[in-house]
Amino acid sequence: MRRLFFAFLMVFAVSAQADTRDPLSYFFQPKFGDFQAELQTAREQGKKGVFLFFEMDDCPFCERMRSTILNQSDVQDTYRALFLLYSIDVNGDTQMTDFQGTQTTEKAFALANRVRATPTMLFVDLDGKVVARQTGPTKDKAEFLLLGKYVADGAYATEPFIKYKQGK
Repeated sequence: MRRLFFAFLMVFAVSAQADTRDPLSYFFQPKFGDFQAELQTAREQGKKGVFLFFEMDDCPFCERMRSTILNQSDVQDTYRALFLLYSIDVNGDTQMTDFQGTQTTEKAFALANRVRATPTMLFVDLDGKVVARQTGPTKDKAEFLLLGKYVADGAYATEPFIKYKQGK
């Protein structure tokens, strides 16, 4: 009986693990440093826009998002179908071009977008305009998925996310 129980636990652990994937490989896409070009790619691929995840090393809330939400295969598949997905280091000195074509660094880009806490998530429409912002982690996977639906459905144009959540 004990062996059967152990075997059951092993099967359950393997099946639960199969639903998670590394967010660096499966959630975020490699960025080429030119967000004007990324917008064009988003248009060509029929995406709703661009999702930016502003984070920094040693941020416990960023790590919680990565290890409990961004690593979930259904979250990855849903967000990848709707948006191009990029991580931005708020302390990074990597050179980049913003949505308006201005040369900048990741750090300066974060400051220009009023990122004061991590994680901060921005959704940018296909015209390069920020249409939704989430400062701090979402409560759970369901709330993160709802946030993506809120943006994809265009509900941001008529109501704030907090009100949108109440109706769901």
